[in-house]
Amino acid sequence: MALEITDANFEELVLNTDKPVLVDFWAEWCGPCRMVGPIVEELAGDYEGKAVVGKVNVDVNQGIAGKYGIRNIPTLLVFKNGEIVDKQVGVAAKNVLAGKLDAQLG
Repeated sequence: MALEITDANFEELVLNTDKPVLVDFWAEWCGPCRMVGPIVEELAGDYEGKAVVGKVNVDVNQGIAGKYGIRNIPTLLVFKNGEIVDKQVGVAAKNVLAGKLDAQLG
């Protein structure tokens, strides 16, 4: 299951880990976000122990969304060593998102 990432735990879960991190910025009212949600949940299971997969509700956690300039959702950011290394704006297929994580695992 994807982690719930908040303004309060973002640094701990995303910036201070040695694993690659996929963060899905979403909101409940966003139709495309509901399409990406199940894919993100599947990836969380597929990459358990290898990568961190989480979701940030932009309506509740505006600090993080603002810090990273999230204007359109869904936006998925891939972090490694606390830095953004890849980005996907809009709906993407599971294999596309998996490829972004795989690139950081090698």
